[in-house]
Amino acid sequence: MPIIINLDVMLAKRKMSLTELSEKVGLTIVNLSILKTGKAKGVRFDTLEAICKVLNCKPGDIIDME
Repeated sequence: MPIIINLDVMLAKRKMSLTELSEKVGLTIVNLSILKTGKAKGVRFDTLEAICKVLNCKPGDIIDME
């Protein structure tokens, strides 16, 4: 059961670019891109919380299982 990252879906729903999210969350575009493409080995809870606050969503909106 692979884990699916739906960050691109949430960005599209919020009409926000990865660059804008990067600036608001305080992470580099490279790190967010690694997360978005599903290549990240893990994500810190404080990072996930910051992303969810900016996108006004819950962690389950971003992370799912196939």
